[in-house]
Amino acid sequence: MTPPFRKVLVANRGEIALRVIRTCRELGIATVAVHSAADRDSAAVRLADERVQIGPAPAKRSYLSIPAIIEAARATGADAIHPGYGFLSEDPDFAEVCQAEGFVFVGAPSTVMARLGDKSTARALMADAGLPLLPGSRDAIDDPDAARALADEIGYPVIIKAVAGGGGRGMRVVRDGDEFATAWQHTRAAAAAVFGDGRLYVERYLESARHVEVQILADTHGTVVHLGLRDCSLQRRHQKLVEEAPAPGLSPDLAERIGAAAVRGCAAAGYVGAGTVEFLLAPDGAFYFMEVNCRLQVEHPVTEMVTGVDLVAEQLRIAAGEPLTLDADQWPGGVAIECRLNAEDPERAFAPAPGTLVDCALPAGPFVRVDTHVAAGYAVPPHYDSLLAKVIVWAPDRPTAIARMRRALAETTITGPGVATTTDFLHDILDHPRFRSATHDTALIGELNTPVAVR
Repeated sequence: MTPPFRKVLVANRGEIALRVIRTCRELGIATVAVHSAADRDSAAVRLADERVQIGPAPAKRSYLSIPAIIEAARATGADAIHPGYGFLSEDPDFAEVCQAEGFVFVGAPSTVMARLGDKSTARALMADAGLPLLPGSRDAIDDPDAARALADEIGYPVIIKAVAGGGGRGMRVVRDGDEFATAWQHTRAAAAAVFGDGRLYVERYLESARHVEVQILADTHGTVVHLGLRDCSLQRRHQKLVEEAPAPGLSPDLAERIGAAAVRGCAAAGYVGAGTVEFLLAPDGAFYFMEVNCRLQVEHPVTEMVTGVDLVAEQLRIAAGEPLTLDADQWPGGVAIECRLNAEDPERAFAPAPGTLVDCALPAGPFVRVDTHVAAGYAVPPHYDSLLAKVIVWAPDRPTAIARMRRALAETTITGPGVATTTDFLHDILDHPRFRSATHDTALIGELNTPVAVR
């Protein structure tokens, strides 16, 4: 089979860069790893066919430098650029520049990314496509008094969200009207500082919701399919720690309705590529659109494990203009669980805990997958995301998957001066009766973890 591209530049680092390079190798595609000075000896750099240092350690001067990445692609003769997740993966300007400079961007079109990256526009588009929204403002609100009046009308608690937000940032829960003005001011200032866009909207906040999401693939020929649901309810500070596919405890009818809504919304948006539509699921079974992530998700391996579909390979084929040829009847099924091993201290509000790894023993064995870029001697840099490894297990049923993950985490040892990880905390979560009974929600970790103030 002819490879979809001759050479792909991977505009990322860490485990996701390594993940993309591995699939490219299987497809017979040459790879280019760009890297900062801090990552010159990384696993992705060693595995790639070519490597280009694009700047010093700070991400703003390396992985977020569009001119440096484009120059590296030009110098190495790459014909496509894969952004991974994070960094520039959902930056419509980057996608547009790639196209303008003659490189295929492996992701959603820049115009679609711009529409869906703006939460206000995305909400309006999805509402028009018939997807349910939580009570709140359909569009951004400029007037804080009008926002307060709306919050009073829909009832507390509410959540204030940045239109340009993402990754768990740019949001604040307000439980009382007296808190609203201060929360609005702080959220707007933070949104302007982090995203360069201070626009906000307000919606009802669900206290006991589950966070479920749908994996989408859409080709350039108008075909949009979903590959099932994932549960991502176990989170700290709105960022995920445990993911599972399929989402447990949902009736087949409810799961299909959520999946169909995701397909309908992406078709209406003209989506192309791999993407994820995220929903909140209320205790009464009602579900509400949250956002669309126009990229590969960190948790994509659980979908790969239960479907047998290489999502990176599908991204590359779609970007090359090939039609989707998936056959759901051949999916293996079963249950997959992913745990994120982060260099964070759960006892200190999950504060980053970087350092040099002295001992790094990661699990193996039947139906265990580990996506990582670290080993003993690796110096965890303080400049980037704290993710060290993702441990993913598969089993024919959920109790066996949980037991297998507990075994895998028990085999894991990651130590070093100053290094703390989420490993033991995750092991405890797997034992919690609400997780085992699939009655957990987004509030569970916050209820269990009452950390001391970070000094």
